Amino acid sequence: MTSTPATPSATGRRWTRFALHYLEMIVAMFAGMFALGALQSAVGLSVSHDESPELAYLIMAVNMSVGMAAWMRFRGHRWPSTLEMCAAMFVPIVPLYPLLWLGVIDGGVLMLVAHVAMFPLMLAAMFRRLDEYAGCAHRPA
Repeated sequence: MTSTPATPSATGRRWTRFALHYLEMIVAMFAGMFALGALQSAVGLSVSHDESPELAYLIMAVNMSVGMAAWMRFRGHRWPSTLEMCAAMFVPIVPLYPLLWLGVIDGGVLMLVAHVAMFPLMLAAMFRRLDEYAGCAHRPA
């Protein structure tokens, strides 16, 4: 069985879909972080980044994951790819928490480095399932 080579316009559309999905994930991540963070503040459940950076980061990662998962499920992505994308919010803490506990970094550095690390980790999750994200080959839930 032979496959037809992709035309330049088809290849461009694939990468455009990939880039748009990446941007959607960033918007959904921030929407979840801000909306759920505001709700937590409104009901008095805020956690200080200075006093408890570990808990504050975990709450923020959950908030971002909720936003992304809701949008991905709405768009028809399956649970495995949805959970991989959400994992990108939590993976950065694996090396960072020990550095925080040893006093090598403070809570501010933890937040900064973890947030910066999320973006390439999200891309890695997307490249892992390139056909799903670039080809819109996701299936209904």
